[in-house]
Amino acid sequence: MKNEVKNDFLYIKGGEQGMNGKTIVILGGGVGGIVAANELRQRLSRNHRIVLVEKNSEHAFAPSFLWLIIGYRQPDGITRPISSLIRSGVELVQAEVEKIDISARLVSTSKGQLTYDYLVIALGAELVPETIPGLSQAAYSFYSFEEAKRLKEALAQFNGGKIAIVVSSVPYKCPAAPPESAILIADYLWRNLGRGKFSISLYTPEPQPMPVAGPQMGEAVKQILASMSISFHPLHKLKEVDVKNKHLLFDGIEAVPYDLLIAVPPHRAPRVVIESGLTDETGWIPVDRNTLKTKFENVYAIGDVTSITIPGRWKPDVPLKLPKAGVFAHFQAETVAERIADEINGRMPTAQFLGKGYCALEMGGGVAALAYGDFFGEPSPKVQMRNPSKFWHIGKVLFERWWLSPFGVKRSLLRSMINIGNQFMKVPLKI
Repeated sequence: MKNEVKNDFLYIKGGEQGMNGKTIVILGGGVGGIVAANELRQRLSRNHRIVLVEKNSEHAFAPSFLWLIIGYRQPDGITRPISSLIRSGVELVQAEVEKIDISARLVSTSKGQLTYDYLVIALGAELVPETIPGLSQAAYSFYSFEEAKRLKEALAQFNGGKIAIVVSSVPYKCPAAPPESAILIADYLWRNLGRGKFSISLYTPEPQPMPVAGPQMGEAVKQILASMSISFHPLHKLKEVDVKNKHLLFDGIEAVPYDLLIAVPPHRAPRVVIESGLTDETGWIPVDRNTLKTKFENVYAIGDVTSITIPGRWKPDVPLKLPKAGVFAHFQAETVAERIADEINGRMPTAQFLGKGYCALEMGGGVAALAYGDFFGEPSPKVQMRNPSKFWHIGKVLFERWWLSPFGVKRSLLRSMINIGNQFMKVPLKI
C-alpha cells in the first residue's frame, strides 16, 4: 500500500475511525514529525489515523547541508520525497498550517480543516534574517536547502579575501554548525586556493562555542579552530550589516570588514504557533522536559519549536536551555509516539525523554570528532568529546544513508550497523 498524498480540500474529523479509533495529527514533516508519524503508525492498529501535515513535498536532510556547500554532496543526493520516508498507512497532507485552535481541537490548513484527538507540533523554527538591517541582502547561509545551494556556488567562485561567519542571534539550530562550517570551509579552500589567500573569522554573541556543553568542550573547540587558523570572536552581538561598504556593525565594537559574509540568521517560532497562544515569554512552546506535554490536554510539542529548561547549570545564576538540534527532535518524537500509543492502547505511559544527544563535528578529510552526553545531567550537563577519527565520519555517512533510505532491508541493515558501531565504541545511544 502506497502512502496517499492529499492535495484536495479536506476535512478530517477526530474520533471517526470506528468506535475506538483516534486521529493523531502531526504538524511538520522535519526530523521530529517524520519520526513521530512512523513510530505511531508502527505502534497503533489501522483503525487509528495518523495524519502528517507538511507544506513541502520534498525533504532535504539538513545535517548534509555543510557537505553540500563544499561539494561533498549534490542537491539531489540529499533530498527525497517525504512520501518515500514515511510508513504505509501514514496520511500525508501537503498543505500550509494556517491556524491552530486548541480549544476547538481544530487545525486549519491551506487545503482544509482537521480535527484531532492528539496533536503533535513539530513545526520547527523560522529563519528571519530581515530582522537585522542589511543581513538578508548581504549574507549567505547554510541553514536552508536553497541558501545552502546558493552558498555552494559562492564558495566555488570565491577567489580569496576575508570570510566572516556570524551567529546573528540566539537561540539557533545545531550549536556545532558555526564552528563546523568554519572548519570545513577552511579545509575546502586550502585544497582549492591554497593557504594565505583567505582568512576566516567566526563571530558570536555567545561567550564560547557550544556553551551548553560547558567550558571544557568550548575550549576544545577553540583549540580546533585555532589549529585551522580560524579566529574566534565571542561576545559579538550583530546590530547591522553595512551592505555598501561590506562592514559588520556590532554592539559597542568597531566595524569589521568582510569580503564574503556567511550568517546564522535569527530564528523564531512560526507565526502560526505564536498566534495560537502556545508560546511563552521566550517566544517558544514550553513543554515538560520528560514527556514533551504542553499545558493543553493531548497536545505535545517536539524539536526546535520548544523551550526546555534543563536542570543543570554551569553558573548558579545562569539557567540553561536544551539546544535546538535534530537529534533531540528525533528522540523526543520517539518518546511522544510511545506515550500516545500506550495511552490509546490502555497502558500507563512510562516513556521519558532523558536529554541524551550527540553531534559529529566534521573536520574535513573524512575525519570527524564526536560530542555526546547527558544534557539533563546535574549539577551540570555531562558532555564529552571523542578524538577525531574516520570512524565518526563513517558513522555520520551511515546515518545519512539510513535516514534517506525507504523502509526495507537496506534501511534495517543500516540501522543495525549504526547501533552495533555505537555499542562497539561505547557510545550509549541507539536509534
